[in-house]
Amino acid sequence: MKTKNTLIIFILASFLSLPSIAQEKTLTGIVTTFDSIPLIKAEVYVKSTKETVLTDTLGNFTVKCSSSDKLKVSCNGFLNSNLKIKEDAEFVHIDLKLKAAEESSEIAIGYGHVKDAEKLNAIVALRESDMDFDSYNTVYEIIEGRFPGVSVEGADIIVRGDRSYNGNNAALVILDGLEVPSSQLENIPTATIKSVNIIKDGSAATYGANGANGVVVIETIRGGHIIE
Repeated sequence: MKTKNTLIIFILASFLSLPSIAQEKTLTGIVTTFDSIPLIKAEVYVKSTKETVLTDTLGNFTVKCSSSDKLKVSCNGFLNSNLKIKEDAEFVHIDLKLKAAEESSEIAIGYGHVKDAEKLNAIVALRESDMDFDSYNTVYEIIEGRFPGVSVEGADIIVRGDRSYNGNNAALVILDGLEVPSSQLENIPTATIKSVNIIKDGSAATYGANGANGVVVIETIRGGHIIE
């Protein structure tokens, strides 16, 4: 009888342990900045195992974690990111924000976190947390006053100077993910702006031929709703 009871207890204990075993998984991911620039040697810390791994030259990493684990990702020159893993997640994309300090990009490049230094320097960004957009009257004032080398001519934003032979030097404008005429910016209340990015040089090539004169990417707080 004692042997039978011992066997039952053993079987029950085996079943009870199955969920915890099933919760363990291998998670892969990528760490970037500005959505597409891979970050090298970014530290990915797993809370449950206290293990830290570094991203490779493509920004990729692989860790062992539980199904609902937490990750902390850090990199010199960037703001830390804390992420709670979804139970069914097998891959995560973590995009780190460059710190507001002017020397942040130099720190990131100096530590070898960014392979393509020119690409990082080609992207300049302002976010709601960096400044008070509401203190400006128009979007044009924000752009012309805060981005060196960028000018406003009428409703057009000139990012790369006089480069076009046909006289069209205006930058492409992307508002909440949609291409819009630059004149559309006149109707945006500055209090609704979440971020302003200026993209130039090779990085603008991802927007095709229309991005040849640079790209102005604006995200509003109401994201995805064009303001008429």
